[in-house]
Amino acid sequence: MNKYFLSTLISLLFFSQTLAKDVSINENIDLKFVCNLDKKIIKNSEYNYQTFLARDLNEKGLDKFEIQSKQPNTLLIRGLSLFLSDTKKLNVKVVNKDIVLFKSIDQEKNYSESGIITRKTGELIHEITRNIKSENAEKYISIYSCNKLDQKV
Repeated sequence: MNKYFLSTLISLLFFSQTLAKDVSINENIDLKFVCNLDKKIIKNSEYNYQTFLARDLNEKGLDKFEIQSKQPNTLLIRGLSLFLSDTKKLNVKVVNKDIVLFKSIDQEKNYSESGIITRKTGELIHEITRNIKSENAEKYISIYSCNKLDQKV
């Protein structure tokens, strides 16, 4: 449990530091994953950062999550969301030997999605923020365990 919160905290700190350096693609990769949802943290008008285990939700994992990167600045994310599948919308793109990090925000700056996957452990954190400009901003943080081709990433 602490592992997830520590990973979330590290990823949020990492995101804030990478905003100054929006694109840093140091590796060419072509990875395909199958990911199981472990838990989801929800903050909205009904829940205040309440954690739900996967077995308590009617959501499935990701059957086909793909990441492709090509130096110096190409990053493609498929299978996580339609919003992130549009490569033109990705504002932050970081790929190195340890992690793949990505973030996108809509033109109105009222909706954003971000994610980070640790290639060594296969842990994926996907965050969706809605109504950013409102006092009632909503956050949905999904935590997945991913496997690459029958072995842990």
